[in-house]
Order: sequence, then C-alpha cells, then structure tokens
Amino acid sequence: MWLVVLWAILFSGCMVGPKYKQPSAPVTPAYKEPPPDSFKESDQWKTAKPMADTFRGNWWEIFRDPQLNNLEQQVTTGNLSLKTAEARFREARAMVRYNRSAEFPVISVAPSISTLRDSPNSPYFPVGSRGIGSTGEFLLPFDISYEVDLWGRIRRTVAAAGEEAQATAADLHTLSLSLHAELAIDYFELHSADAQIRLLDRTVRAYAELTQLTTDLFRGGAAPETDVVQAQTELDTARVQYTDVFVSRAQYEHAIAILIGKPPAEFSLASLPLNAGPPVIPVGVPSQLLERRPDIAASERRVAEANEQIGIARAAYFPSLVLSATGGFEGNAITNWLTWPSRFWAAGPTMAETLFDAGRRRATSDSARANYDATVATYRETVLAAFQEVEDNLAALRVLEKEAQQQNDAVAEARRGVALFTYRYEGGADPYLQVVIAQTIELANERNVIDILRRRMDASVLLIKGLGGGWDASTLPPIRSLH
Repeated sequence: MWLVVLWAILFSGCMVGPKYKQPSAPVTPAYKEPPPDSFKESDQWKTAKPMADTFRGNWWEIFRDPQLNNLEQQVTTGNLSLKTAEARFREARAMVRYNRSAEFPVISVAPSISTLRDSPNSPYFPVGSRGIGSTGEFLLPFDISYEVDLWGRIRRTVAAAGEEAQATAADLHTLSLSLHAELAIDYFELHSADAQIRLLDRTVRAYAELTQLTTDLFRGGAAPETDVVQAQTELDTARVQYTDVFVSRAQYEHAIAILIGKPPAEFSLASLPLNAGPPVIPVGVPSQLLERRPDIAASERRVAEANEQIGIARAAYFPSLVLSATGGFEGNAITNWLTWPSRFWAAGPTMAETLFDAGRRRATSDSARANYDATVATYRETVLAAFQEVEDNLAALRVLEKEAQQQNDAVAEARRGVALFTYRYEGGADPYLQVVIAQTIELANERNVIDILRRRMDASVLLIKGLGGGWDASTLPPIRSLH
C-alpha cells in the first residue's frame, strides 16, 4: 500500500503560478516607408514570402562577391567574440542539465573506518571499572534523498534554465549577425576608399597636366603668374586629399583583420574600387520580424523565463516534501563489518513549511512579478527598435537611390562645365579662376557619387541585418534537446 501512496505523491504534483502566454507586441500591417523603385520593379520582390528564395543563413552571398564570401566565412570560424558567445551558450546548456538533476534522487555513500578509545574518566562508568579500551567502527552507509516536486518548483527551474539557454542561443545568433554585418560594412567602406583613391589619382594626374599647361602659357607670356599659383595650389590640395584617404583604408583593413581573428600585420586586401550597386532585398511584412530577428527571440525567451520565476516564488509558500532513506553495514571489526546482522536502515518522509519569514517570500514574489513586467517592456521595446531599423534603412535606400540618379546628372554637368571653361581659358576668353571653380565642383560631385554608393551598400547591409539576415526562430534548440 505504501508503494501506491508513494507513487501517487510522485506523480500528482501540481504546478503553481501563472501559465506562460507570449506577450503582445506592437505590430503594424505594413511598413510606413515604401521600398526603392528598383525593388518594386524586380521579379524578386515578394511581400508575403520574405527571404525564402533569395538567401537564408549566408545572407552576404546576395552581394555576389567571392572575396566578401570568403571573409564572412572566416568571421564564422575565427572571430573571438563569437567563440566567447558560443562558450556562454554551452555554459547555459550545462545549467539545464544541472537543474534537471534535481528531478532524480541523490544517492551517496560515505564509508569510514575509525578507532575509538573511551576515557576511563568519562561519566557514567562504574568506579574501578576495567572495561575501558579501544574499539573499532567500520561503517558503510548508503543515503538516498529525493525532493517530491509537489508544486512544480523543480520543473519550473528546469524550464527557466532551458529558456535561458534558448535565449543565449539567440544571443549567439544576434552577435553573429552583427559581426557579419560589421565586416560587410567595413568591406564596402574599404573598397569605397579604393574608389576614392582611384578617382583622386586620376584627378592629380589631370591637375598636373593642367598645371604644366598653365606654366607653359605663363612662360610664353600668354598667362599671368597667378594662374600658375592657382593651378599648383589646386594640384597640391588634390594630392593632400589623395594621401588622406589611405588613413581610413588602412583602418578598415585593420578592423577586418580583427573581425576574422588575425593580427593586422598578417592580413591585407588588394585594391578593388567599389562599383557594384546594392542588391534587391525581399522585405516581407512587419509581423514576420517577430520570428526573423534573433534579438526579439532572445527577449521573448527571457519573458518566458521570468514567468517561470513567478511560479518558483509562488511555490515557496507551500510545504516541501523530502523522501529520504539510509542503510548499510556497521561493525566493530572488519570480520563482522559486512555480515547480515551488521545491517541497518532507516527511511521516512520529511515535510517542512516556513511559518514566519518577515515578508521574505512576499518580497521575492513581488520582485519576480516586477522582473516579469520589466522583461515584457524590454521585449516590446526590442520589437519597436527592430521596426525602426527596417524603416530607417528602407527610407535610406529609397532616398539614396533617387539621390544617386540626381548626383549622376550633376557629375555629367560638372564634367561639361570643366571642359567648357578649360576650352575658354585656353582661348583666352575666361580667367583661370573659372577653371579652378569648375574643377573643384567636378571633384566634389564625383566623390559624392562614390560616397552615395557606399551609403547605399551600408544601408543594404543594415536592412538585411534589420530583417534578421535569413535567421528564423524555428532554428532555436528545443528545450528537450538541451537536457
């Protein structure tokens, strides 16, 4: 009969505390910012099926750049921050197994051998007794202890550890997405600097030729010395700009080296001017961000964990039941230590209940509920921040696409102006100052073309990052697999 009672106790425990329900998040049916025109015209634009056919996981492959693909793979294998985050995930996974061990009995053994000599002056011995001497104690006890999870405290503790492990796994994906995006941005910044270097090198050579022309005209008496001074000043200024770009290029190259886990001295990238435009990026609908963003998934998992903590705090109000048993062999000599008459055992339940704790349990419960409210607010704030990232970069891509078209028109007009004023200067119709002004305008516009392209590429990377980079919450490890 007592086995039946024990079985009922073990498997009839209830779960106190609130049942978890995923909190609502602010979601709109569509994004405020429309996509760029190039996205709308493409056959790849799919509102209801984001990223399903274009990229998943290795999102950087959408840029179709083999060198970028190779560097991104090195981030995956060599970045030290990722290795740290992966170790944190393994630590969280181990904590799940640690907490789950409480669902099973603890069995321990503590054999001991000791010699005991009683003092002849000990109390309760008859005066003149000669029975005092040394005795041996040989002990082999086995102890079994098991806490019955009557109120779900242990189960909730295991669930909370599992949800924290899932959140840590999402943190790992969030960091991975950020680091890969950072490398892509640094990569495009570096090759944007290469484009600036090529432009300024071409500009310096053109200015040098014009300076030589102005010098020849001055020597022939066809131009004043001030024209030579202006031409030389413009040439020197272009040379300074050319030299200065190498600083930023070196810094981006060093940053890429660190991201892939190499010392800057052991890494270099060949010059390759940025010239490809941004790819078409399927965006989808806002509600899909809740599954596409690992940081949102991590925040939601921590809400679930906080909910478990409320149940754990609630369970402290109820009594705990521990089943314990001990048994083994005890003898006074090695010859009778393991004999059947030397056996001993004891078994029985222990129930404990706190009658007064001066409000400690209430404070713990209030703290758990406050923490839950805070994690819900953090979750909703994370969702809002995700929407902002997507909206910001949709707006940037749309505006910059139009700006690039306008800038190309400005460059064409600036080149036409340089050719016109140079021709008029050579014919003596205009002073050299007009040529200087036209060349300055042309260089500024051509550099701005490169800068707008750089900003478009950066916005493309940030948009992909904002959309989750092809990640999906279904890739989180199930709690059962974490045990």
